[in-house]
Amino acid sequence: MKKGWVLFTASRYIFKGRSNSPVLAVLGIAVGVLALIVIIAVMNGFQLGFIESILEVSSYHLRVESFNENKLQELQDNIGSVPAVRAVVPFKEFQAIARGRRPGQQAVIVRGLSENALEVDTVMAERLEFEEGNFNLKDNGSVLLGGELARRLGVFLGDEVTMFSITGLLAADEESSGFKTYTVNGVFRTGYYEYDSSWIFLNINDNSFTVNESETILGIKLFNRFHDKIAQDQINKKLAALDGIEDIKISSWRDYNRSFFGALRTEKLFMFILVGLIFIVVGLNIFQAQRRAVLQRREEIGLLRAVGGTENAVRFVFVFDGAIIGLTGAGLGLAAGLGIALNIQKFFTIIENIVNFFIGIINIIAGYFGSVWISSFAVFSPAVFYLKEIPSRVLPIEVFIIFMFGFLSALAAAWFASRKIIKIQPAEVLRYDT
Repeated sequence: MKKGWVLFTASRYIFKGRSNSPVLAVLGIAVGVLALIVIIAVMNGFQLGFIESILEVSSYHLRVESFNENKLQELQDNIGSVPAVRAVVPFKEFQAIARGRRPGQQAVIVRGLSENALEVDTVMAERLEFEEGNFNLKDNGSVLLGGELARRLGVFLGDEVTMFSITGLLAADEESSGFKTYTVNGVFRTGYYEYDSSWIFLNINDNSFTVNESETILGIKLFNRFHDKIAQDQINKKLAALDGIEDIKISSWRDYNRSFFGALRTEKLFMFILVGLIFIVVGLNIFQAQRRAVLQRREEIGLLRAVGGTENAVRFVFVFDGAIIGLTGAGLGLAAGLGIALNIQKFFTIIENIVNFFIGIINIIAGYFGSVWISSFAVFSPAVFYLKEIPSRVLPIEVFIIFMFGFLSALAAAWFASRKIIKIQPAEVLRYDT
């Protein structure tokens, strides 16, 4: 007996003579896949935005510390020649107190960079958006401030900022305490609130660093940050032939951001599981529908068995039923989910316009009765959230996993529901048929 009848029979069962259960199952899977793709894409947008801001602006992919500063240029040249390395940037860092035109003080993180830092590290240059001025650290008396920090201090381009290091507060006089006035040459934004509200850049050769004896650190950017272990091995081999670097320390972004990135990973995993519960509900619905279909078609199953259909072949009729439901639902959800995730800003703009349209009508009606005016609606208001637009990042591997979840949930439900077919005996079912 040819096996083509299995798929033919399955398609007739699902499209003819059945209730609306397949339609509901398809819609359930589609909604689950759509919701999971959109939610994970938006979560990726937020999380990867944070991660990239941290790694590209602050932490770097690798750090080289505890080396003789007389070997700085030699280290830069040797590390920069490693194939996996994209950029090598020396920097210094310390904490300070800053004062501006407004009363009060602000704790800040001061990072010293060379005047050509953005030319060397082009990715960092892409992350820095200057509201005023530009990356100008050519003289020792200039600084660059984060946008939120400039707002708190009440300073603008060309204004002066007074700083003194926290480690020098107990010094005998202002000069030795690192007390110094700087001119604001630029106001930047990274998109990460912590940096925009507390970071200051200045020239790495500024005198205040000499007072605080800050250690020079080499920040290394890789072409692929996930190849950090490979890059570490390559750098260690490269530096093994050099003298005077026995105590050098190389650390990875996985080490000094472990807790934060671990929390983000756990958050994403639990969100994946919670939203994925939709597939369990839909799978149970498909399971019950398929079990009912098996009971309703006992006579037809008996007839198929009587004319030569094996147990597995008849069972696969209902398994293909589930496969068709799973593929259709997951396919529709995939198309709709990608359409929304890749155009998330337009999607929320449409929702906001619809809601604000009805709010406008309500306000017009309420105006006649002197009621309270309802303000306009925004899904992610800039007044509440520190972002200009809703971020979305679609990762192909995650989309594939979500699609397979939707498909396999229907397939597994149909497989378990069809087990009753094995217990159906053709002779017993057809015994009383006339």
